[in-house]
Amino acid sequence: MKKQIKTTEAIFPMPVLLIATFNEDGTVNVMNAAWGTMVSRDIVALNLTETHTTVQNIKARKGFVVHIADAKHVTEADWFGVVHGSNEPDKFAKSGMSYEKSALVDAPVINELPVAMECEFMEYQDGDTELGVIGKVLRTSVEEANIKDGKVDVDSLEAIAFDPYTHGYYKVGGRVGNAFKDGLKLK
Repeated sequence: MKKQIKTTEAIFPMPVLLIATFNEDGTVNVMNAAWGTMVSRDIVALNLTETHTTVQNIKARKGFVVHIADAKHVTEADWFGVVHGSNEPDKFAKSGMSYEKSALVDAPVINELPVAMECEFMEYQDGDTELGVIGKVLRTSVEEANIKDGKVDVDSLEAIAFDPYTHGYYKVGGRVGNAFKDGLKLK
C-alpha cells in the first residue's frame, strides 16, 4: 500500500548536470543543475531562472556546455551547486578542475568530466510552465575510456543522480534490461 508523502521535486533520478559558461570577465562559471532534459535528439532544455548568473552568461555569449557529473567528482559537483560565484570569485579555480575553450561555442569544456555537450543558445522561455534555457547540441564528446564497441559504456561513466527525497547523490549503473525490446515479450 502506498503512503502519501509531502510533494517535492520527486522525479528520481534527476541528472546532475554541470553547466559551464564564461563570465563577462572571461573567467569560468559552472553551475550544478538537476533540472535538465533532452527535448529531442539534439535539443536540450535547462529549467533555470533568469536570476542565475549562468543564464545571463548563456544569453550574452550564446553558448554553454552541459557536462554529466560523475562519482569521481561528486565533491566538485556539489561545490558548484552550494557556492555562488559572486560570493566566491575563485570558485572554478578552487575546484581544482581545468578546461579548454570549446571550438564551437563561447564556453568552457571541463577536462575532468567524461561527457560534454557543446550547445548553442536558441531561446529562453519564461513563465510558470516554460522550460527556461533551450539549446541546440552541436557536439557531444565522451572520454575514450568510456566508449566500448563504439558506444558509450554507461556503467564506466559512473554518472551521478540527485535524490530529491533525502538530498543525496547516487551512482547510476547496472543495466537491467533492453529498451524497445524487453516489452515485446508480452506480445
